[in-house]
Parts: sequence; structure tokens; C-alpha cells
Amino acid sequence: MKRFIVVMSIICLGANLSFAAPEVNTAAYTVGIDDVLEISVLQPDQLLRVVNVAPDGMISFPYIGSVKVKGLTIPQIQKEIQDALADGYMQYPVVVVSLQESRSRKFFVYGEVIKPGPYPIAENTTVLRAISMAGGFTKFGSSSRVKVLRQRENAPSYETITIDINRVMNGESEKDLLLTAGDMVVVSEGVF
Repeated sequence: MKRFIVVMSIICLGANLSFAAPEVNTAAYTVGIDDVLEISVLQPDQLLRVVNVAPDGMISFPYIGSVKVKGLTIPQIQKEIQDALADGYMQYPVVVVSLQESRSRKFFVYGEVIKPGPYPIAENTTVLRAISMAGGFTKFGSSSRVKVLRQRENAPSYETITIDINRVMNGESEKDLLLTAGDMVVVSEGVF
């Protein structure tokens, strides 16, 4: 019983943790749907906009209208906007684009957790952290029946990785798994 209380305390405390935004190599990062970009025009006129990438992969920006950004890197988007503004709207515009928030990179938590659903992936997000972010186990959730479904490369199927969270919480941190974008954490009901 004592171990159960300690385990539940760790899970509940973990649910209240906030994780820092991931450090992203913006030169290589490809923008996706739901990402948040900050676009600054520094000259000739100052203009600052924070925009979300729409489901069609587009953003809207003053003077130039809609711009397709999905699949482009931050430097490519910067050049695209700068070229569009220079094409008749502004003389020698200086544009800076930055990734304010990566929302397109998500993992999913399903099954017997308090708050199932998608979550943004942060640096060093492990299965234990994912369960904590999802509010911990429900009263039916089994910490020994957790698996991760990971998309196989170049195949329409998933690899199944079994994780024993009890062992992770008992100090075997190497048994925890770092999550990648698209992973699905599934917590099954315990056998009573």
C-alpha cells in the first residue's frame, strides 16, 4: 500500500509539472499545421504578427495575403515573405521569422489515463512524463500494461514497445522510452 501511495504521488505530482518548449534547430525544422510563427518586418516599416499555421498549411500576412508554409523551413518562409513584400509593397524589406511554438509535433496518450488525447512533444519526453502530462492513471489503469505504438519507417504498420512503468518508477530509468512525434502511448486496464 505504501508503494502504491508513493507511485500515485509521483504520477499526480508529474501532472502538475510544466515542460520547457523544445529547443529546435529552426534551420532544419519543417513547419507543420498548428505551429505558431512570429513574423517581424524590421524595415522599412515595423510590423509584428503572431500567426498559426491553418489546416490547409497556409498563413495570412498583411500586404501579401495567404502564404503556403507547411513543409517549409523557417529560413525558406522568411525568404518567401521577404520576396513577396519586396514585389511591389515595400522597398528592401527586412523580415525575421521565428518559431514561437511547435504544435505540429505531437504524441498521443490513450486508454486508462485521466486526460487522454494529443500532447505537444517536448525535449526528453518519456513515457512516464507522457502519462504524467495526461493526469496519471485512472483507478483502472495498470502501470504494468503500458505500450507504445510507433509508426514503422516506410510501412503502414506500427511497432509495439511494451513498457513496465513500475520498473521505471523503481529506479530502472533505462526502461523508460523517449517518445518521438506520432508515438501513441496506450495504457490498458489492469486485470483484477
